Amino acid sequence: MGDGHGSLENLGVNPGFWKGRRVLVTGHTGFKGAWLTCWLELMGADVCGFALAPEGTPNLWALLDRNTGKSHIADINDQAAIARVLEMERPEIVMHLAAQSLVRRSYAAPIETFATNVVGTVTLLHLASQAESVRGVVVVTSDKCYENYETGQAYREDDRMGGRDPYSASKGCAELATAAMRASYFHPYAAAGSRARVATARAGNVIGGGDWSEDRLVPDIVRGCLSPAAMVALRSPRSVRPWQHVLEPLGGYLMLAEQLFGEVAGADAAWNFGPDESEARPVLDVAQAIVAALGQGRIEAPEREADLHEAKLLHIDSAKARELGWSPVFNFEETIRMTADWYRRWSLGEDPASLCAEQIESYMTQCGAAK
Repeated sequence: MGDGHGSLENLGVNPGFWKGRRVLVTGHTGFKGAWLTCWLELMGADVCGFALAPEGTPNLWALLDRNTGKSHIADINDQAAIARVLEMERPEIVMHLAAQSLVRRSYAAPIETFATNVVGTVTLLHLASQAESVRGVVVVTSDKCYENYETGQAYREDDRMGGRDPYSASKGCAELATAAMRASYFHPYAAAGSRARVATARAGNVIGGGDWSEDRLVPDIVRGCLSPAAMVALRSPRSVRPWQHVLEPLGGYLMLAEQLFGEVAGADAAWNFGPDESEARPVLDVAQAIVAALGQGRIEAPEREADLHEAKLLHIDSAKARELGWSPVFNFEETIRMTADWYRRWSLGEDPASLCAEQIESYMTQCGAAK
């Protein structure tokens, strides 16, 4: 249990709530979406997914062998496809994770980034507002939605939206768009609107086993360590981030969805789910810790910084999330250990689904939520 985190303060996810619950996860073929789908299925939820086909090999979704009839492969802006899934599956809760989630890709593909992250969110919310079965929608954005002045200030939910790069700006736009859609089409703000409640969730710098995304720190480290050269080249070794295990924000999303379903006053708002500021570390520290945990690899840390702008310092204030009974469980060392352990054991041939289930059970036990 993480020193100083007081994991008993985290009331945890309620497995009983999710048993038999119909849930739509958009972006289920992605890293976070695959972990979330796995968690929901372990709790007995009736899960369906909507996303593009997973990219690259390996990818967590394929490794978890989740290619079932409940997996709908289509674009988030395909209105007809979304409408069919909502009518067919009749979800009670929608967890919206579908996104173009990479900062550096957004420079090369700004149109795709804004179309997916902003228009796709509006498309989903518009159709969800017309689906009688939907009771709650959690829209996942990013900590990069804030106008970041890199002063060391921890941003709160009512701080200004912004973003210098296309990805960050698209997430700020998604927050503004969600607020407008909530006020226009959902109860209690729109008198004749949908009874569903809508909230946004902001988290970032999430790491964990099974991520192989391009231009993302941990996948790049793991690929380097496991390559024949066993060399890791870092892009911005001095950039500081508050790192968290993927299960931390996912637990917050699930707890938030429970509150939305129960129509708890004030739940339909914006929420930060981030680690304590004391868990912030430079990129170089993360690389060194993972290399040490994997037991192989060497690091190359150039003096020259990255050619494209990426924020070097960003913190969010998650004090409001305590209202949900959520707080971080794992400290930095545990986060690194769990992440490296997943990759190491996978590389030795262990079953990815079993590794995910084991870590989910560990998280829920530390929250006092396992049943």
